Amino acid sequence: MTPLRSPVSLSLSSLRLSPLCVACLALLSGPALAQTAPQATQVAQASTMREVVVSGSRSERAIEDVPASIDVITGEDFDPARVQDIRDLVREVPNMSVRRAPQRFGGVTGSTGRDGNAGFNLRGLEGNRVLLTVDGIRVPRELSSGVFGSASFGRDYYDLGLISRVEIVRGANSALYGSDGLAGMVAMFTTEPKDLLQPGKTFGGRVGLKADSEDDSRGVGVTLVGAPNDTLQWLGSVQVGRSGELDNQGTNESLNSTRTAPNPQKDKNVSLLGKVVLTPGAGQRHTLTLEHVDKSGEVEAYTARATSMGVTTQDVDGTTDMERTRLSWDGRFKVSSAWADELRATVGYQQAESQEVSTERRSAAPTYRVRDVTYTEKLWQGVLQAEKARSLGADWGQKLVYGVDVSVAKMDNIVTGVGAPAYESYPLKRFPPTSETNTALFVQSEFASERWSIIPALRYDRFDLKAKGSPLYPLQPASLSDSALSPKLGAIFRPGAELNLFANLAAGFKAPSALQLNNYFQNTLASYRTIPNPNLKPESSRTLELGARDKVGPVQWEAAVFTGRYKDFIEELVVVGGQAGNPLNPLTYQAVNRGQVRLSGFELKGKFALGPATDLRLAYGQTKGKDTRLGAPLNTVNPARLLLGVDQRVGDWKLGAVVAHTMKKSTSDINYANLANQFAPPSSTTLDLRASWQVSKATRLSAAIHNVTDRKYWEWTNVVGVAANSPVLDAYTAPGRSFSVALVTDF
Repeated sequence: MTPLRSPVSLSLSSLRLSPLCVACLALLSGPALAQTAPQATQVAQASTMREVVVSGSRSERAIEDVPASIDVITGEDFDPARVQDIRDLVREVPNMSVRRAPQRFGGVTGSTGRDGNAGFNLRGLEGNRVLLTVDGIRVPRELSSGVFGSASFGRDYYDLGLISRVEIVRGANSALYGSDGLAGMVAMFTTEPKDLLQPGKTFGGRVGLKADSEDDSRGVGVTLVGAPNDTLQWLGSVQVGRSGELDNQGTNESLNSTRTAPNPQKDKNVSLLGKVVLTPGAGQRHTLTLEHVDKSGEVEAYTARATSMGVTTQDVDGTTDMERTRLSWDGRFKVSSAWADELRATVGYQQAESQEVSTERRSAAPTYRVRDVTYTEKLWQGVLQAEKARSLGADWGQKLVYGVDVSVAKMDNIVTGVGAPAYESYPLKRFPPTSETNTALFVQSEFASERWSIIPALRYDRFDLKAKGSPLYPLQPASLSDSALSPKLGAIFRPGAELNLFANLAAGFKAPSALQLNNYFQNTLASYRTIPNPNLKPESSRTLELGARDKVGPVQWEAAVFTGRYKDFIEELVVVGGQAGNPLNPLTYQAVNRGQVRLSGFELKGKFALGPATDLRLAYGQTKGKDTRLGAPLNTVNPARLLLGVDQRVGDWKLGAVVAHTMKKSTSDINYANLANQFAPPSSTTLDLRASWQVSKATRLSAAIHNVTDRKYWEWTNVVGVAANSPVLDAYTAPGRSFSVALVTDF
């Protein structure tokens, strides 16, 4: 094996400063020369058009004072009859989707769909290229690779019964949040006691029941809140759910690989949330949160029963278990000093474990095979952030946000089982135990007047991936150290009372993962292997977004165009040398930087009040993507989608309808390099209806019908890699007509 080179080390002095970075440095240093006034001025302008958001700027401000497209999902948008999982969550968000492939097993050696609701696709990028957080704490990474056989770990570590608010920020966010935000971020926030505590009461809560025919799910949630005195609030929540397989429109129910109906599945989840909020006075606020999410499932894999090379697979069963536990403290302090008005400190510890087991019975030796794969990730994260507002004269004000962000993640895996392939033995590791330490300094300065806001930001990240040797990992592990400087420059112009024009130019990066750095697989019988790559570079992006928001009488709208260049994409399992079948020089695979991608698109959102009780809604999203190195389309980009909705209030009733039209996947937008006859889904139009009845002041009954016309259609994100002539094509269809209902009572 070729000796591994020493780890890469990049210091700040060796970083090349881009023009954007130089501009941000100049703007950030400018305020030091300005005369400060004794009183801080209000930077953001008052507005009734949008609500306050946090994730777009690391501090609270009105949504129209953020120079980027942001979607906020809260309140009635979280009605459990409409939103039962993260797929439903973004059903009406333009240029966004969640992959959910069917679970179709191939024994212990391969499968699809075991990552469930795998994660978010945002403007054509998905997986770990979208930053996910809960109360500011990062969600565990996605882990999916052919070397894990039938195991594939997604990022659905959520229970939406514990979530009260979601903010979706588009465009690179590394200037504020560091690695992974190449496409943007999805920030979720758990329920606060104040969300449910009614005025004048010291005790209250919410009880909710829900059911959905799409996967035969049913769930119950109980949340209690209290405020025994002026300084203490508390919350406790329990959410329990059961569900089955996700429906499709396949009709073949054979007990073998020709089956197109879903494999029988039983899932369950139990989630807990505890929260204590202390406000001792003097501008202090302390929030202590304990969150636990546990999801498990069982699958009877009829589709894995097949004959291959004379060996008959008689039975395959799969089980999954995904757990995430978080303990965090968030403290806020009013300091009123020359260097800060407010301090915010966050410390969190999170432990996640995901296990997937496949059990196979065969007609030939080994007649009994088990593969048990476990992935664990432990995270310590701490943030110290200061905010300072001040006057820069009669017309201008400044708000400064700066701080330090430190995280330490420890990742590990183990593969065990019975009846291992002849070329390896259990237990083993696909990558060695790895510790990732990230230390960052960030600063954002907003200069605002009545008409203008100029918002430069800059962040320096230093990350170290240190791999530890293990007897279960036979190679010499590689380690990696690198740095990234992420600038961002935003601007807002307010030519009218409600019209806002905004621009956002930003850089993003994503550090290599532990698996990409030290992916291990070796088949000595067939003479091929994978080797570490200590010379991987971070993936990087440069994105530009131009947009406008306005409210003219009953019409409220937002439009944005965007473009981005992405380079050094990491591609796994690339052939870098050797010859197939040559034991002296085996075929060698490695993760390498090679992708060059360009993405561009358009989004439009609008709302028109036809009257005091009637609203029309519009949303449209379109993205085009190209791998510029290959001159080929990017297959993670979804077809354009148009949504038209109407909401009507009639007394205690609220009625709604949404028509969604998805354009066909054009053959010119598909890269056929990996599959010459890749299936291209035709266009589709679906109709959803919903209604809610305010039974009493405290109780609401709601229901929804999805795909009212029972339309048969496919979602592109779920059929990538599926051939047009596949005999089981119907297995990948979206659910047909389904019904959901929810009853929620506040007290």
